[in-house]
Amino acid sequence: MRVLIVDDHPIVRLGVRQLIEHGWPDAVIDEADTLEAACERAAVGALDIIVLDLVMPGVHGNEGVARMLAVAESTPILVLSFNAESQNAARLLQMGVAGYLQKDRAAEELVAAIGRVAAGRRYVTESMADHLVGLLGDRTGPSLPHELLSSQEYRVMVLLAGGQSPAAIAQTLGISARTVATYRTRIFEKTGWKGNVELVKYCVQHGLTGVA
Repeated sequence: MRVLIVDDHPIVRLGVRQLIEHGWPDAVIDEADTLEAACERAAVGALDIIVLDLVMPGVHGNEGVARMLAVAESTPILVLSFNAESQNAARLLQMGVAGYLQKDRAAEELVAAIGRVAAGRRYVTESMADHLVGLLGDRTGPSLPHELLSSQEYRVMVLLAGGQSPAAIAQTLGISARTVATYRTRIFEKTGWKGNVELVKYCVQHGLTGVA
């Protein structure tokens, strides 16, 4: 098991490391305390899973997840967060993360979560799974605009809402500026927004840019 732990708190990294070593004594574990260092490590590859703290210094909301997804390619990402909000978990799963676990449940469930995610499956806690089913079951009307977007379009939307320029987004996601422009056009076509002002206003109203 080759694991990258991404968290800016040394005590949290130590706790996660100890839990992993308990489940996989021969695990090869690397650590990163900044998103930049994590992206550099993930870009090298040779990882079975990335355990990522949702809230990292210098990034807002789901922007850090979008950046990690762009460089991690096929490496599954398990997000740790203090936030137990099911709606945010649903957004992250839509973006492409493999699992979502509240930090206060890590002692009991982290090993099981890593095992499931590393095996190519998705993971949320049982209680959160019930909430997610409830959220889906309560939708009798049309989907919200951002739910019409593909995973990559959603990432571009989050980064636009965070104030990144198309050139910066291209660099973050490892795609061309022309491709970013194409995604931006698709976002506006699918949602009906007239420009970045409406996009940012919508994302702020729906908590898609705030720190979760």
